[in-house]
Amino acid sequence: MKNWKALALHYGTAARPRADLSLEAIDHHDVIGQIDYFVWIIRRADRLVLIDTGFSKEEGEARGRTMIVDPVEALRLLGIEAADITDVVITHLHYDHAGNLNAFPNAVFHLQEKEMIYGTGRCMCHPRMRRPFAAEAVVDAVRLVFAGKVQFHRGDVELEPGLSLHLIGGHSKGLQVVRLEDEGHVHVFASDALHFASYMQESDMFPLFADYAEVLDGYSTLKRLAGRQGRIIPGHDPLMLAELPVLDEHYHFARFIC
Repeated sequence: MKNWKALALHYGTAARPRADLSLEAIDHHDVIGQIDYFVWIIRRADRLVLIDTGFSKEEGEARGRTMIVDPVEALRLLGIEAADITDVVITHLHYDHAGNLNAFPNAVFHLQEKEMIYGTGRCMCHPRMRRPFAAEAVVDAVRLVFAGKVQFHRGDVELEPGLSLHLIGGHSKGLQVVRLEDEGHVHVFASDALHFASYMQESDMFPLFADYAEVLDGYSTLKRLAGRQGRIIPGHDPLMLAELPVLDEHYHFARFIC
């Protein structure tokens, strides 16, 4: 396979207390950190794959997040209509990754079976566990199931040579990541398997998770998937704004990956 192109779309941001962004017991007093929100598009002539769909405007406002650009509008500004998307990979069903699901009428939605079970099951009876989920986003996912648009996966799967999904869990029970290999270059879209690159060095993690051990084991899985020369792209790291070049001076939300 050749000629895949990948972009990170920076659609939101928030200033949060460091205690909201780190589990490790360090002095967070009066320290504010930044968390940024991305969706990712990978494309070639015959396939347009959107990784996650961002949060809705209403959900972002309710949670105190700043929407820089609506993810669906961001695609349109880049010449991509929502109807052109062939595949949507839902890495997990949290509010900032699975909003706007009903905007993509022609897409196949790829979701781990464990994630649907988790997001609609007994764990959602507990306020802390359901906190990162938005009921409307989960309901939209259920509607897509009944419309015959969801392709469920049980573990790792190759969508086509060089493009694969990998179940990691941890942060959410059915969290999956995307591995893209094109002409010898490997990119692993970690989503919330790695919020910030520094977590991997510090064995730190986001303070909301379904399974502590799976989060830490996931860091090893990410390294294995990337290999020695591959790149791991964290899900919420503001450092990506410095590392990834702007695609176009008019559209600073779009960052070039490959």
